[in-house]
Amino acid sequence: MTPAPHGVTLRGVEKRFGAVTAVAAADLEVRPGELMALVGPSGCGKSTLLRLIAGLEEPDGGEILIGERPVNDVAPGDRDVAMVFQSYALYPHMTVAGNLGFGLRVRGTNRAEIEERVERTARVLGLEDLLSRRPGQLSGGQQQRVALGRAMVRDPGVFLFDEPLSNLDAGLRLRTRDEIAALHRRLGTTMIFVTHDQTEALSLGQRVAVMDQGRILQVGTPDAIYRQPANLFVATFVGSPPINRLRLSREAEGALAGGPFRFAPDRSLDAATLAVRPEDLAITPPGPRPDITHAVHEPDLVATVLRIEALGSEQRVHLDGPANAAWVVRAPPSLQVGPGDLVNISVAWERTHLFGPDGRRVGPAPRPIHLLREH
Repeated sequence: MTPAPHGVTLRGVEKRFGAVTAVAAADLEVRPGELMALVGPSGCGKSTLLRLIAGLEEPDGGEILIGERPVNDVAPGDRDVAMVFQSYALYPHMTVAGNLGFGLRVRGTNRAEIEERVERTARVLGLEDLLSRRPGQLSGGQQQRVALGRAMVRDPGVFLFDEPLSNLDAGLRLRTRDEIAALHRRLGTTMIFVTHDQTEALSLGQRVAVMDQGRILQVGTPDAIYRQPANLFVATFVGSPPINRLRLSREAEGALAGGPFRFAPDRSLDAATLAVRPEDLAITPPGPRPDITHAVHEPDLVATVLRIEALGSEQRVHLDGPANAAWVVRAPPSLQVGPGDLVNISVAWERTHLFGPDGRRVGPAPRPIHLLREH
């Protein structure tokens, strides 16, 4: 029987390698049974954080708890966690059954229990017909499932995944991602999933923690991370195509202005960045404007189409945007525009973001008080 899942708590955890701070004062609360995704660019500290939880690295400060138990001084094998790495690291001379049961044999588990756990794990992962094969006879996806099963067979309180899908091709990544999500629903075990791929993080995580330069910048649901980014880095890193941006500066009379937009004076900001998601822009050819789904009014600017990405279900229209910023609009496939065309752009201002000079989100941008049409 699978044991009750553990929560994981980090309190001010730090890790340094010489003069480099890999993890800086990390606070994180992973709830029992939760699937938490850790996402960030390469070198941001996410894998180091996972290794600290597993006990493969020692923290230079702070406290790590698994369940209610502090584990800073607990050996990796006694933390009740199991780790799945990017590399499958299967024993080539052993069968699938041998690989699955190896860790239990090392721990001295009796043979009958090993066989029962191996068979149960194989059923869950669909490996029953592969137990007698060796790794060299398996596909990449099958090898990844064996690596996952080797962790599962231990019945850990916490699963730790360190970029386990990175070696798979695109189609197999998607299928394996779905399998991990289904496995989490079935087992209800606490899982912490590290990835550099923001699509993986948003699709898998019940909550997502975004990291950069050793710091956890925001923790929230996928929707909150996407719709209410705490700062400009989160807004820029999460989302595809990336969020559109425009620098604003304060004019002599106090108004913030950039490109065609001029906003009411705000003495609290000397400068700001306006950001808007590609789907929160509406695009139509110049002329009478048909009904559109956005709650917008008159077009906010005129821009030149640079190129079109036709993706079947949608088009991504690349524009010479305000102040020559490169902007992208997600548009329906029925839109008839081409490179060089002038198009009307309307902004869903209630869904925009305004970030202060320190990068923190101030709120949605107000509707401009003055528009200077550009093209």
